[in-house]
Parts: sequence; C-alpha cells; structure tokens
Amino acid sequence: MVATEAPVAVVTGAAEGIGNAIARRLAQGGMHVVLADIQDHKGEMAAREIGGTYTHCNVAQENDWNALADDLTARFGRLDVLVNNAGINPAPQDFADYPLSAWRSMFEVNLDSVFLGCRMAMRAMRKGGAIVNIASAAARKPVGDMAGYCASKAAVCMLTKAVALYCGQHKLNIRCNAVLPGSVETPLVDRLRDAAPDPDGARKAAAARHPIGFVGAPSDIAGMVHFLISTEARFITGAEFCVDGGLTL
Repeated sequence: MVATEAPVAVVTGAAEGIGNAIARRLAQGGMHVVLADIQDHKGEMAAREIGGTYTHCNVAQENDWNALADDLTARFGRLDVLVNNAGINPAPQDFADYPLSAWRSMFEVNLDSVFLGCRMAMRAMRKGGAIVNIASAAARKPVGDMAGYCASKAAVCMLTKAVALYCGQHKLNIRCNAVLPGSVETPLVDRLRDAAPDPDGARKAAAARHPIGFVGAPSDIAGMVHFLISTEARFITGAEFCVDGGLTL
C-alpha cells in the first residue's frame, strides 16, 4: 500500500478533454488523481504529467470497476472523490433509423457507468467523500437527432439525485452532484464538427447557440467540479449545475 495523506480522486475518461482538465485541476489542488480510461497511451502520459496514476478501465464493464476498487484498496486504502466523466456522444442520427444496439451502447457508457461508479464509491469512501457526475445541457434541452444522448444524460441527473438522497438517508457522509456542460472545445467535439459538411460553419453555429457568445473550455467545467468537491460546497448535494454559457435559458 502507498502511504499518502493526500486525498485520492478517481476521474473517468481522463485521458483527454474535460476529464483530463478535471484531473489536472484536482492534482493542482493537492489530490492524488487516478486517471481511468481505455486510451492507455494518452492516459499514461497524462498521469505522468500530473504525478498521478493511470488505470485501464472500461466504465461500461462491471469487472473493470471491481478491479479498480481492488486496486484502490491495495494502493491507497482510501477514496475521497469520484468524478464520473466518461461518456460518448456519437454523431447525430435520424431517430426513425436509430438502431437498438446504438441506443443500448449509449446507455451502457453514459448511464450504467455512472451507476457502477457511484456504487463502487459508496463502498470505498469509508470516511465519506464527494461524487460529481458529468451530465450535459442536453439533459434539459433536447436535440431531436440525439435522442439517446439526451435521454441517457437526463437519467444521469435523476440518478445523481437518488444517490444523494440514499447517501444522506444512510448517513454515509457522501455528497453527489451533477454538472451539465454546454458545448465545450474537446477532441471529441472537434472530431464531430470536423466530420460535418461545413466544419467552420458548425463551430460558428455552436457558439451562436450560447447567449454568452462562445463555447466553453474544459477548464470551465473543471473549475465547477473543483468547487463541488471542496468544503465550500459542504451543504450542496443532489444538485445540478449548468455550466453552459446560457444554452439552456
């Protein structure tokens, strides 16, 4: 076991994008961060850069979560923070032709992973802690050709509330909140826009949809997460925070 007085945080989908920014922000705040992802090369590089630990974890697989829990116990004997960030957002698709397999895959990665992560955290946070689930502004503002994504993220919000209530009722000293990002400049979003017929037009249109006039940066989401796990947010649980430039107004 690695002796550490620093709080231990797990961030899923931390190899790039929002998850990577969150991991860096938590590390800067003095936490030892475990970066969980399936992109091993990027994840290992990111972990080295911030002085954290990388672990391979397919968040849709229960066995991978069990292995992560065992690893946390063996290495650190503690868990203080979990950020369920990993998710997928495929290209828009006509609802009438939406395959059931794609629908199920969306829920496995975007929702089942949050269930598995929250359950693991409840067992591992022996002295309490904080869970932050990354949902989406699409949980509140639907998009017709992204039905699976919208529905899965809306379910994350309700799951967050249920987890918060359960932890309170059972006096686990665990807070659980959700962050709902608007459009954020990440490699995943860039790939989707680059595949559009008019990538530049798609970027301008994304900015125009936000009353603030621009899309967000991963650090904008990381800042909210850092606040929610801090003692300054000790009276906040079961809440949803839109970090979306006004997109849901």
